[in-house]
Amino acid sequence: MKTVLITGANKSIGFETARQLAKAGYYVYLGSRDIENGEQAVAKLKAEGLDNIEAIQMDISNPASVKQAREEIGKKINSLDVLINNAGISGGFPQPPGSLDTTTIRKVFDTNFFGTIEVTQAFLDLLKKSDSPRIVNVTSGLASLTLHSDPSWKYYNFKGGAYGPSKTALNAYTIALAFELKDTAFKINVVDPGFTATDFNQHRGTGNVNDAAAIIVKYATIGADGPTGKYFSNDMDTVDRESPW
Repeated sequence: MKTVLITGANKSIGFETARQLAKAGYYVYLGSRDIENGEQAVAKLKAEGLDNIEAIQMDISNPASVKQAREEIGKKINSLDVLINNAGISGGFPQPPGSLDTTTIRKVFDTNFFGTIEVTQAFLDLLKKSDSPRIVNVTSGLASLTLHSDPSWKYYNFKGGAYGPSKTALNAYTIALAFELKDTAFKINVVDPGFTATDFNQHRGTGNVNDAAAIIVKYATIGADGPTGKYFSNDMDTVDRESPW
């Protein structure tokens, strides 16, 4: 049975991603900042007959928490097949770049950028032991500099000083990591699930969690001939849904 770790998976898109991968036969480590919330999420999935899942306490903005989670999972498995870096925070909106408190910007980057790197580096050794390691970094359409520069883009007016830039930085890191591991079996991509109705945006999104999770699952389970170092978005209307950087 293949294994997957999903951060921030106790609700919304992460939770649905856990459900879909568990149904696909993966053993799911459901990461949750609050272990009680994680256990409740696992209980819901087990009530659906999905027993191949367990909760892992992990606050990705806390290096000690990440290290503890790595040690805990390392006692259970010798390799990890998939890492889905889903956990993230918005920092609240609006985020006027010229006046947004740098404390807020640092807090958002600590989770969305540095926290994701912390998790990736912590689990890279287990991923390297997999025959087909996959990493999906969950990003946002607001990370695209090309789209932000296009006045005709439907989200052109939604600019801010913390959330979008943190995801742009994550995209850049993903490109660099994919390049470093390009001659291996790794497939590493960033995926934007689209403007999905979740707690993250007070359910103002136009998409649903099923479709949002599906595109994440797609790139978490791609074959050996799949892409790496690419950016995909549910909000793109093209056939392959590849997004410009």
